[in-house]
Amino acid sequence: MATIDLRRLRAFVAIAEESHITRAAERLDMQQPPLTRLLRGLEDDLGVVLMHRLPRGVRPTEAGLALLDEARIVLARADGIADVVQRVARGEEGRLAVGFTSSSAHHPFVPGVLREYRESVPGVDMVLEEAGTGELVDALLRERLDAAFVRSDVSATPELLIDPVLTEPMLVALPLGHALAVLAADNNAPLPLRCLAGEPFVLYRRPAGPGLYDGIFAACKAAGFSPNVKQEAPRLPSTLSLVAAGLGVSIVPASMSRMNTDGVAYRTLSDCPGLAAPLYLAMRRRAPSPALTRFRVLIRAKAQVISTARQG
Repeated sequence: MATIDLRRLRAFVAIAEESHITRAAERLDMQQPPLTRLLRGLEDDLGVVLMHRLPRGVRPTEAGLALLDEARIVLARADGIADVVQRVARGEEGRLAVGFTSSSAHHPFVPGVLREYRESVPGVDMVLEEAGTGELVDALLRERLDAAFVRSDVSATPELLIDPVLTEPMLVALPLGHALAVLAADNNAPLPLRCLAGEPFVLYRRPAGPGLYDGIFAACKAAGFSPNVKQEAPRLPSTLSLVAAGLGVSIVPASMSRMNTDGVAYRTLSDCPGLAAPLYLAMRRRAPSPALTRFRVLIRAKAQVISTARQG
């Protein structure tokens, strides 16, 4: 089977469209003899005559007409290859799989940055997945995900690295009408964390959010007590449902209050230094894809705007 040189195809198309070798040579900015050799070389490769030689010009044969249609398609595809490759290299095309925990998804930063990324690079096929931290880490290691928004510092996993994104305060979630909720509402003051000693706690299971879980226990210990965990839930949203049912109190990232869960009152906390909810972007350590690099640049820019606004 003959291998067709793209240079010969371009020469053939120019000759066919100009119907004259001299004009085709001028169009291609080359001399006539080399152009004639390209045409003859193509005919030799294919074993057919592609042009009728006329007293004044040339005309494609039937075989030449068939080749002309195919050659135009091939050359158009070939001309588009460089553009596709360059767009992928700039992170404007490709695929990006992003995961997130349920708590991180409720922070307005995450849906906001995902939406802005989609709008700015519509050529990137974005795939989203919600799961617990452990499941997201596994998906990153198995290369099912490119990055994930998590609340835990997972950089202890050798294959992973994290970008700190932002930190938000934690609130206590109380059943509506709870004595502590009424007290805090009456004097408009934050609740000291030690006031929760002896209260039944509702927490999300540690595998779903080890960073927040451990942070709560550490803060309670510093306040002089260990939380009395009476109920655990698989995800933060279900934790709030259990609080609303009166099964206990919980400590959640401030952004979770945006859920407006009926039957839950939120109050700020005091005397709990270090109790905060961080947000990280986790990914594999090896060189990121152009699409992920572009995503990280956007996240850093948005996080910087938030940081600057807080400092101001």
